[in-house]
Amino acid sequence: MTSAITAEQCRGARAMLNLRREDLAKVATVGHSTLFDFESGKRQPHPRTLDAIRAALEAAGVEFIAENGGGPGVRLRKQGA
Repeated sequence: MTSAITAEQCRGARAMLNLRREDLAKVATVGHSTLFDFESGKRQPHPRTLDAIRAALEAAGVEFIAENGGGPGVRLRKQGA
């Protein structure tokens, strides 16, 4: 299991990738309503669902940055890395 991501990281990653919520839900094989509810703070998905969302976003080209005192974040992965 990977470390969990926050709703803010998920929204930020989608924005960086110019990825629609519907497209992420399809690639991650999670329900659109599950993703919407997570991003809007209505509920916290199961860990396996968060893992699927994270894996889909990472495969699309983002890296998640741990809390490490400065707050969690997200960035685009360096090309060729």
